[in-house]
Amino acid sequence: QVRLVESGGGSVQTGGSLTLSCVASGRPFSRYAMGWFRQVPGNEREFVAGIAWNGNAKYYKDSVKGRFTITRDNAKNTVYLQMNNLKPEDTADYYCTSDKLPFTAYASQAFRVANFDALGQGTRVTVSS
Repeated sequence: QVRLVESGGGSVQTGGSLTLSCVASGRPFSRYAMGWFRQVPGNEREFVAGIAWNGNAKYYKDSVKGRFTITRDNAKNTVYLQMNNLKPEDTADYYCTSDKLPFTAYASQAFRVANFDALGQGTRVTVSS
């Protein structure tokens, strides 16, 4: 069973930047696609970004394209979410997630969100205007 531990959240002003990190353990990290969800309490969870197991395909929610970048370091079992030009609407709890199955083939912007069910404990991002 995969264990995901996020860090890096915090409070910033509009236009600021944060980098979220997620360390995974419990199974071979390099074999699984990874991603990030976010959720505002009372709202539905939304899939923000994803990266294929081999890093060759990525997904970004439309509202974060050009501002967020997802990367992975397989040597460190870590996935990152670099968030630039943050906006108040980015305020949410951010959760790291992992694909259910290894070696899933994804095309860019065509990730199967239903495949991602594991969640970490979350890290809060607050963007003030």
